[in-house]
Amino acid sequence: MTGPVGIAKGTGMLGTLIRWAVGAGIAGGAAFWVLTDPVTAPASATEGIVADPARGEVVFWAGGCASCHAAPEATGEAKLVLAGGRALETPFGTFRAPNISADPEAGIGAWTDHQFLNAMRHGVSPEGAFYYPAFPYTSYAKMTVEDVVSLRAFLATLPADATPSQPHDLALPFRLRRGVGLWNLMYLSSTWAVDAPDLTEVEAQGRYLAEALGHCGECHTPRDAFGGPVAARHLAGGPNPSGEGTIPGITPATLTWTEAEIAGYLMTGFTPEFDSAGGHMADVVQNLARLAPGDRDAIAAYLKRVPPVAP
Repeated sequence: MTGPVGIAKGTGMLGTLIRWAVGAGIAGGAAFWVLTDPVTAPASATEGIVADPARGEVVFWAGGCASCHAAPEATGEAKLVLAGGRALETPFGTFRAPNISADPEAGIGAWTDHQFLNAMRHGVSPEGAFYYPAFPYTSYAKMTVEDVVSLRAFLATLPADATPSQPHDLALPFRLRRGVGLWNLMYLSSTWAVDAPDLTEVEAQGRYLAEALGHCGECHTPRDAFGGPVAARHLAGGPNPSGEGTIPGITPATLTWTEAEIAGYLMTGFTPEFDSAGGHMADVVQNLARLAPGDRDAIAAYLKRVPPVAP
């Protein structure tokens, strides 16, 4: 009789373990679903906000929108046709910038201000899906609502284009967008990287232009194994996500130019050593050259206040 009893006990224990595992799996799945639920702004967030397309144009150039969303070889007025398509090579796969033109089907022409706000500051589409953080919403999270709405008003004045957005080329598990919710829990924040309480008005203006609009940290701050910025090494430089070379540090530990030299570089692309900006930085300079001189001066003042981090 001991044999059948032993088998019965073993079977009962196995059943208990299976039930426990199933229950734990269900609970874990439910927790994952709750933790990764998209966080969005309330519908009232854009109510009463008056759009200023002229301000929106400043935001457009400061944010470098055309650098990613225009066709890769576009020049001149063609850079204002935001049909997308530019590829961004990363260790996680290839991301392709979408169409953000005024086309109501292929682009964002039919979006509301509220939907645009959720995309810009929360990385959530009108359908409630996560955008990948190759789109720098982690920086745009610091934008004011007024600037977001004004940017949308300016984008509405640009040409519509019916070119469909191209899909990303990602491997599993990165195709599963829901997982971006966990990434956001770790890295999405509206806190300033340089949170010094004694910033002057000009330095604070530069911080807004550099951290929020210009999203300098997206390239110049190194990233960890999960693709998140290493906060302690803000603007310290690091490997190029494309795998080609490195991106220089721009903290005072590396960037020893004067404020006037930094502002001049952001205007002309020429360094004090008579070198010139290349690659993606050439696009950045072309965009920042369209800003008022005071804006470039403010960015320079901010960069001199960034804590120095050795490369």
